[in-house]
Amino acid sequence: MKLKLCTLLAILGLASGATPAADIEGIARACNSCHGTGGVSVGLSMPSIAGLSESYLKNIMMEWKSGTRASANMTRLIKGYTDEEIAGVAAYYAKQPWKAQPQSAPADLLVKAKEATERCETCHGATGGQPDDADTPMLAGQWSRYLELELVKYRDEGFQMTHKKMIKNARKLEEGDVATAAKFYGAQSK
Repeated sequence: MKLKLCTLLAILGLASGATPAADIEGIARACNSCHGTGGVSVGLSMPSIAGLSESYLKNIMMEWKSGTRASANMTRLIKGYTDEEIAGVAAYYAKQPWKAQPQSAPADLLVKAKEATERCETCHGATGGQPDDADTPMLAGQWSRYLELELVKYRDEGFQMTHKKMIKNARKLEEGDVATAAKFYGAQSK
């Protein structure tokens, strides 16, 4: 009886379109080749994704899949996955612990950055470690080179980015403050 029940539940799970956990782990292993083991990046321009919110991860992947957000690599890679697989991968990485990768920054830069990042605080928190909602990513301890590259994209009118408030605020930054803000958030531990 127990075997029949387990078989029935497995069939119902597959029939409902649910993606088996083993498939999600396989997809995650593919993601790890760029984003690091368990989604903790060791590359300066590749973001860590472990511990980011499920909502944020799912939304950004769906933006790449639909083509509303530009990324040559991610758009190409993500198009091959179903919406259910994307949701499963988002849930998988959201359950992994966030591991800040604090980078050193000179004290004078940190002081100067306080003014440059003032408008960022309303969504990301004072140190980038207290996002105000599930759709806002953690910045504290994210690789500063990655953060700088993303800010440059938001500032570029020809680059396809979706978050209007982020576009507006990034474009208000002085050009010299882009790297300063990125280094400030990269230097934070929480």
